[in-house]
Amino acid sequence: MSTKRPSLFVRLFWLALIAAAVFYLWREVPWVSRLFQPEKAAAPRTVSARGDLAADEKSTIELFEKARESVVFITTSQQVRDFWTRNIFTVPRGTGSGFIWDDKGHVVTNFHVVAGASEARVRLSDGRDYKAALVGASRSHDLAVLLIGVGFKAPAPVPLGTSSDLKVGQKVFAIGNPFGLDWTLTTGIVSALDRSLAAENGATIEHLIQTDAAINPGNSGGPLLDSAGRLIGINTAIYSPSGASAGIGFAVPVDTVNRVVPELIARGKYIRPALGIEVDEGINRVARAQLGIDGVMVLKVAPGSAAEKAGLQGARRTPDGGLIPGDIITAIEGKAVENVGKLYARLDDFKVGDTVRLTVIREGAKREVAVVLQAGS
Repeated sequence: MSTKRPSLFVRLFWLALIAAAVFYLWREVPWVSRLFQPEKAAAPRTVSARGDLAADEKSTIELFEKARESVVFITTSQQVRDFWTRNIFTVPRGTGSGFIWDDKGHVVTNFHVVAGASEARVRLSDGRDYKAALVGASRSHDLAVLLIGVGFKAPAPVPLGTSSDLKVGQKVFAIGNPFGLDWTLTTGIVSALDRSLAAENGATIEHLIQTDAAINPGNSGGPLLDSAGRLIGINTAIYSPSGASAGIGFAVPVDTVNRVVPELIARGKYIRPALGIEVDEGINRVARAQLGIDGVMVLKVAPGSAAEKAGLQGARRTPDGGLIPGDIITAIEGKAVENVGKLYARLDDFKVGDTVRLTVIREGAKREVAVVLQAGS
C-alpha cells in the first residue's frame, strides 16, 4: 500500500512556518535566544564619572562628621517585680539620644528619655558603652543631665549657638537615633518659633523651635544644629497622630538649655525665678472673660516676697463680701503675658536677682512696676 508524499510546496510552507516560529522565539523569549548563543561572562557596565560633590553636600557631610562623635545613644531599663515569685528583673524601657555637654562627661538629653528608668547606659560613636548616673533634671523644661566616666578620652562637646536670633526658613540639621538606627542625620528648616507644647506630665513647655526636619521616636534628646554646626536646640517631641514624623517637630531652644543645664549640674535641680505671687489658670481664665483683659491676675502676694517689696497688690475682699481684683500683669519687659504658662515662660528668660519691668493694670489704669526676681520653689 503506497502513501502519497506531500507536495514540495506544502513541505516548503511548513519549513517556513517552523523557521518563523523559531525566529520569533529567539527574538522575544530570552532563554530561547541563549540556547543559540555561546556561553560567555557578562561584562559590567562602564561607570560614569561623578565629578565633585556640590558645595552644600560637602558642608553637610563635614557638619555630620564633626558633630557625630559628640552625639550619644541612650538606652534605659526598669526594674520590675514578678507577681508570683517576687523576684526583681531588669527589663528594657526605651531608647533616646543625647550629646556631650563638656569635657567632664556630662551628657544632656530630654527628661522624658530617662523618666521612670532605674538605669541608663550611654554608647558613644566609637562603641564605648558606659553606665550613666543622673545628675539633675527639670521636668518643666524636659531636660536632664547624665554623667559618664569618660575621663581624658571624652569626645569634644557640641559647639553652642544661640536661639534668640533664629529666623524662620534657615537650615537646620538633626542628629539622633530614630527607631534605634544609630547616628542618623535629617535636614530641614526652622518652620516656626516660640511654640508652646503640652508635655505628658501636664506642664506646658514654652519657647519651642518648630522644624520640618524629620524627627522620630529615638531622636529625643539629640541636637538640632544650624548650618555652622552649632547647637541651637534639643529635639524633644513630634506632632503626629501616627507617632512617626509628619513634618512637625519641636526642639527646646539652646538659650533655655544654656540657662538650665548649668543649674542642673551645680544643684541637681533648676530653681526658677519667681515674683512671690499666687496665680491660678482656672480663675484667671474666668477673670479674663469677665474683665476683657489679656493678662494674669495676681490672687495673693506672699509676705516678704519680691512682689510685696515692689508694691504688687493681690485680690482682696471688701467688708460686704465683694472682691476687688488684684493687679493684672499684662507684659514683662514689653513682652505680652496672656496666661499663667506664658508668665512662667517670660520669667524663665531671666535669672534670680535680675530686675524686670512688669506692665500691670490696677483699678483700670496701666502702670510699670520693677521687681527683683527671687528664687522660686
